[in-house]
Amino acid sequence: MGRITTIGFDADDTLWHNERFFRLTQDRFAALLADYAEPGHLMERLLAAERRNLGQYGFGVKGFVLSMIETAIEVTDQRVPAPVIAELLAAGQEMLAHPIELLPGVEATIAALAPRYRLVLITKGDLLDQERKLAQSGLGEAFDAVEIVSDKTPAVYGACFARHGDGAERALMVGNSLKSDVIPPILAGGWGVHVPHGREWELERAEPPLEHARFRALPDLAPLPDLLDWVDGS
Repeated sequence: MGRITTIGFDADDTLWHNERFFRLTQDRFAALLADYAEPGHLMERLLAAERRNLGQYGFGVKGFVLSMIETAIEVTDQRVPAPVIAELLAAGQEMLAHPIELLPGVEATIAALAPRYRLVLITKGDLLDQERKLAQSGLGEAFDAVEIVSDKTPAVYGACFARHGDGAERALMVGNSLKSDVIPPILAGGWGVHVPHGREWELERAEPPLEHARFRALPDLAPLPDLLDWVDGS
C-alpha cells in the first residue's frame, strides 16, 4: 500500500461553522409560521420538502430557502402572508452573508499538512456561496485544488483524486458527514476520517463503517497529522 499523497477536506462544519446558521433560520421559520403549524410538524414538512427538492435545487442556502417557502405555502393552504415570504428571503440573504468562523485547530492542521501533501477542498453546495466562504476563510492559498460538486459519490471522489492526486487508493478524505465525506471515499478505495461537528443535518446521517480498515474517527482536526504519520508508516 503506497503512502498517502493527497488529502481531501470537506468545508462546511469541517473547516468552519455552517449548520448552526441553518438551525437559527429554522427557529425563525418556526416562529413565523407558529399560527399555522406546531414546530415539530413544521420541521417534518420542511425536511420532506428538502429531501424532495435535492434533485432540483441541490445543496445549500438557496435550496433551503426555496424549501421553506414551499413548506410555508403548503401549511397555510396557499395563504401565507407576503411579509412572511419576505422574511424568509431576508433570512436566506443573511445566511449567504454570514462571516466565516474557523473551527478549532483548522489553521494549524492545514499549515502542518500543506508542505507534505496535496490538499484538495471537496465541497458541495452553491458555487458562489462556497467560493465566498473559502475566500473569507483565508485558507484558499493552502489548497492545491478546489472541487465544488453537486453531490459526493464514490465516482466523484475517484475522479477528483485521479485528477488532483495519485488516485483514491493514495488519498484520505476528512469531513464531518459520514454519508458524504467518509463512506463514499472509502468505497472509492481511499481512507475516510470522520470529525464530528455536533450539529448534523438529518439528511446526512449514516452509520459509521467501524469494521472497515480505512475508517478512522477523530475528535477534531488537531490529531490528523499524527494519524497520517501512522498511516504512512503502517
